Amino acid sequence: MFTGLIEEIGIIKSIRQIGGGKRFAIEAKKIFDDLKIDDSVALNGACQTVVKISGNTFEVEAVEETLRKTTLNKIKTGSKINLERAVKLSDRMGGHLVQGHVDCTGYVLTVVPESTGKLLWISYPEKFRKYIVPVGSVCINGVSLTVANVENNKFMVSIIPHTWEVTLLKDLKNGDEVNLEFDIIGKYVENMVNPHISGRSNSKSILEQYIDQPDY
Repeated sequence: MFTGLIEEIGIIKSIRQIGGGKRFAIEAKKIFDDLKIDDSVALNGACQTVVKISGNTFEVEAVEETLRKTTLNKIKTGSKINLERAVKLSDRMGGHLVQGHVDCTGYVLTVVPESTGKLLWISYPEKFRKYIVPVGSVCINGVSLTVANVENNKFMVSIIPHTWEVTLLKDLKNGDEVNLEFDIIGKYVENMVNPHISGRSNSKSILEQYIDQPDY
């Protein structure tokens, strides 16, 4: 589990093909204070497992499914990448609950500078519209952000100067592809209520069970 608060920006030092997947070596600094093999690190929001550590680099292996669903399939040697270690249960929850499981990719439509912050408009597949809630949470390339506006299959986030400077959001331009993860709570709620709404389940809802209790 992650929070969507980027710890540092790493650099892709090498990429090696492994069957249909890829093995990435990433150079970093801050996250090495307690990093070990088998730990989880989010790369631009995609959760990966550390399989090797050597000096100031660590390696992960992205399998075919990860490459199909995320922008990791387009990363090049020398590219910069947002990094976040898995959160500890004792840590403050500064962002929002992020699994590091990318739902889909979207595209930058426009970046609008304001006097203080930046407005970022993102398009995404229309089937995910149900997960976008005004003033709800969304994760873009691993960065926890708040949805400020929604229009059909596009949404807008407002980014404060600090977040803009310490993440790779500042490098985004029109047409860039980004990893998107929607709020986990909405997905679990949908999974629980869908069988009852569609009539596929004969079991009673919690509310129905409460109403049908004997009156004594």
